[in-house]
Amino acid sequence: MPDRLDRYKVVIQNVVLIALAFLMFGVAHSGLAGLEPKRRLQALFSERLVEGWYRIVYNILSVVTISPVLALVAMLPDQVLYRLDMPWALVMRAVQAAGALGLVGALFFTDVFRFAGIAQVIAYFSGRPLPLPPEPLQEKGMYALVRHPLYFFSLLAIWPMPTMTLNTLLFNLGATAYFIIGSRVEERRLERIHGEAYRAYRQRVPWLIPWPFFR
Repeated sequence: MPDRLDRYKVVIQNVVLIALAFLMFGVAHSGLAGLEPKRRLQALFSERLVEGWYRIVYNILSVVTISPVLALVAMLPDQVLYRLDMPWALVMRAVQAAGALGLVGALFFTDVFRFAGIAQVIAYFSGRPLPLPPEPLQEKGMYALVRHPLYFFSLLAIWPMPTMTLNTLLFNLGATAYFIIGSRVEERRLERIHGEAYRAYRQRVPWLIPWPFFR
């Protein structure tokens, strides 16, 4: 009985700590992804300064705020929930590899330097006009199959684990919750930018899973 109570305490402790760390990351990441924080900063500083540095600082803050989550997953006491034997373990790894390759492939349909914030910084120092011209609505390639291929392939990479532990499960649940919430925040931003074109795209292409029932 004491051993079982100790295990329950570990589970509750890990759930609370990892959930709080994910909440901190999610609030910072999704909150700063909207247009309003950038407008408020532009009221305090020059538009050129904010447009040149906002994206790369946002990405740095994202790395900083996700680091406690990864540290907790690695350092907290853990326990194995299941372990698959061969050949099923190999099948799971193959699915994960497909997810990782799909994630890399999806990046080729985006402006990677702009996504990272590097293009904005280069424009700031080179004297080119800022903000950069609006990105066209991406509807081709993987974006013709699912509206959020980066999130879909990330889910494909993290869930088919040959060995699932408690901390890995908590991380996957937190990441999935973030993908769901983050995709909604992103879609509101894209709808404000592209208007009716994005609403038509949303009606035509599935949301997070490339299957017509998940529109």
